[in-house]
Order: sequence, then structure tokens, then C-alpha cells
Amino acid sequence: MRAARLIKMVLLLQSRPAMTAAELARELEVSERTVTRDAQALSEAGVPVYADRGRAGGYRLIGGYRTRLTGLARGEAEALFLSGVPGALREMGLEDAASAARLKVSAALLPSLRDASRTAAQRFHLDAPNWFTQPKAPELLPAVAEAVWDDRLITARYLSREAEVERELEPYGLVLKAGVWYVCARVARRDSFRVYRIDRFTAVGSCDDRFVRDEEFDLPGFWEERAEQFARSILRAEVVVRLSAAGARRLPYAVDPASAREALAAAGDPDEEGRLTVTLPVESEEVAHTQLAGLGPEVEVLAPPGLRARFTDDAIRLGRLYGT
Repeated sequence: MRAARLIKMVLLLQSRPAMTAAELARELEVSERTVTRDAQALSEAGVPVYADRGRAGGYRLIGGYRTRLTGLARGEAEALFLSGVPGALREMGLEDAASAARLKVSAALLPSLRDASRTAAQRFHLDAPNWFTQPKAPELLPAVAEAVWDDRLITARYLSREAEVERELEPYGLVLKAGVWYVCARVARRDSFRVYRIDRFTAVGSCDDRFVRDEEFDLPGFWEERAEQFARSILRAEVVVRLSAAGARRLPYAVDPASAREALAAAGDPDEEGRLTVTLPVESEEVAHTQLAGLGPEVEVLAPPGLRARFTDDAIRLGRLYGT
């Protein structure tokens, strides 16, 4: 543990002109007294660390000193490619590996390029979850992530619609969608791939056995296909609506965008009032009522009768509310 901390201290000092004891203590998650002891230990081991006193002081390495301890371990290299999603790294338990990888890369760069990580962070930040949500990382995510990185079989218990089920899975990849974690896995000894929400796992056991990964498996392509299938599978009902020009423009923002675009493309010419009659797939009458209500007077529901009755009731209540 201390050896890893000493190496990290050297890499920190190599990647920056100087650092105060307080800065090093914060980065290394130790006290300033421990930083002083570690600097002394490095000096005794032949690493030219020295401290400048005063307002512009701090710990430095004698100019030109370079450590060769910059080779990336496999886990660090893999985590480095995910360094643009710090929240996801933290939830998967890879934050330390990514931090070490970034330090090694910074230490290997020319002095003129060492601020590249800082300038990039100032110019790009990825915030994956939706607005107005505070997603909580599943407790079992680190265990699943470790198995994914190591190609190890897992035994998972999860809550299905009917009951709690146990499966032996080959976890191929993780997907973070709108703040929700999923694992794409092949059921062991079968050929079928499935998608599981990790927050529905109640237990995960890692096996000693590794599975042989299908190198032709394309995680982004698989997810795109399954996501499209899922989006279409929940659209089990249809509604018929008349849309103004403004309503037609806003429809893709109120319902499933792909379905809205297809429905609009299949619609005929506008009527004498300039309105389009559109047949739209929806999840249910209740969901359609909530979604289409946002279009206000730009939409008129023609069918089914039950949904039209809901909007008729809305119109009557609004008229009473506003005194017309």
C-alpha cells in the first residue's frame, strides 16, 4: 500500500512543476505529516525530492529527473479509455485505476503537454443521467463489472415479472442508459443474449471459470438493436389524431421520436384546415393521454373513443377553470 502511494507521489511531482504538502495530501488521501515522511523516504531511496519554503514553495523533483515507472497495467489502460465518464468509473469501482493511468500518461508527456488533461476537462464534461433524477448505483454493480472485465461467469439472482430467478451468465458488456445500468449477457450453455437491469439483481456470485468470448460480438450494435426492439415492443396500441403544422413539428418531442417520424411520413396530404391525420403507435391510452396533452390545441384525438372522451373532459374542465 505504501509502495503504491510513493510511486503515485513521484508521478504527481513528475507531472507538475511543484505541489504543496496540502495538495499532495489531498491527492494521496493522507495527512500532511504522512506526506513529509513519504518525501523523506523517497529522498533516502535516491529519488531527488526536495521542499522549497515560502509562499511559492512546495515539493519538487530536481530538474530533469524522470522515473521509468510509467508502463500501464492492463486494468489501468482499459480504465483510461473510460476516463471521460468519471461517474461511471466511480460506480464500477475503477476510479483508482483510471487515476493511476492518467498520472502515468501525464508523467510520460513532454512538459509542454502536461496540462492537456486539465485543459480537456475544462472544455468537455459528460453528464449522462436525465434531468431531475438522482440515480443510485446498484450495490452489485462493482461485482458485475469485475466479472465483465475478467470474462468470468457469474451466478445471478434477479427479480423477473413473475418471481426471483437464478441464471448462470456470461457477462459480455455494461451499458449505462439514462442513469440506469444494464448488463448484456449470454445465458451460459445457450446461444441467446439477453439484457438485464442490474438494479433488479438480488445476488451475484462470481465463478472461478472464465468463458470464451465471442470476438464477433458487437456491444454497441447489439444494444442499438435491442433498444429499438424494446421501444417498439411497448407500443401495443394505436391512436388516430389530427395535427396542426405546429403539432406535427412538436410530435417527435412528445412521443417516441422514431414512431412519430414514421407516422408523419405515412400520413396523407393536409386537409382544408391544414391539419394532418396521423395513425400513431402508443404504449397505452393512459400514456398517450399524458404525452399528447402537452400539445394542447395543436392536436385533436379522433380515436379511440375512450381517449377522445378524456380530452373532451379536459377541454370542459379547462373551459370552466378559465371561465369560458
